[in-house]
Amino acid sequence: MRIADTDILILPGLGNAGPGHWQTRWAEKMSTAAIVEQAEWDEPDPEDWIDTIIEAVKLAKRPVVLVAHSLACIALVQAAPRFPEGAVKGALLVSPPDVELNPDVPEEAKCFGPVSRDPLPFPSLLVISSTDPFCSLERAADYAAAWGSDFHQAGDAGHINVYSGHGPWPEGLMMFTRLMQRL
Repeated sequence: MRIADTDILILPGLGNAGPGHWQTRWAEKMSTAAIVEQAEWDEPDPEDWIDTIIEAVKLAKRPVVLVAHSLACIALVQAAPRFPEGAVKGALLVSPPDVELNPDVPEEAKCFGPVSRDPLPFPSLLVISSTDPFCSLERAADYAAAWGSDFHQAGDAGHINVYSGHGPWPEGLMMFTRLMQRL
């Protein structure tokens, strides 16, 4: 599937992506990409986030590919059963936090649990770092197995955000390109 033939919906996590973040850069570079804006980035309401994602998918004019980071991965998984059938063709899930068991996850994110264990109805790739402060490799592998996602360990990359040195994140763009070729 070609990027030009899809609506790429970029889903930032808690606090939004912000300047320099790889999601912001991708949205600026891909002509069919858009960041899905949430009403409240810092004190999120799970139902509001989920409803906003569902509405963005419904409003898309072309097949949708989702690019989620951090807490948005959990919201996407919770929203997936309510997407219009066949509208979403795939998803890149980067650094999902363990909102149920990890004590370092911000308190504002914990209300997104319990995390759905249902398989996603579209192909997906879950990318996690071996040094992510909010999710262990084991827990991320468990999520990937439950959701039917391909699993990629990104090595020592922190939370794969600006603070861990991932502005442009060219490796992520290559993974996204491979995912698009599969769709």
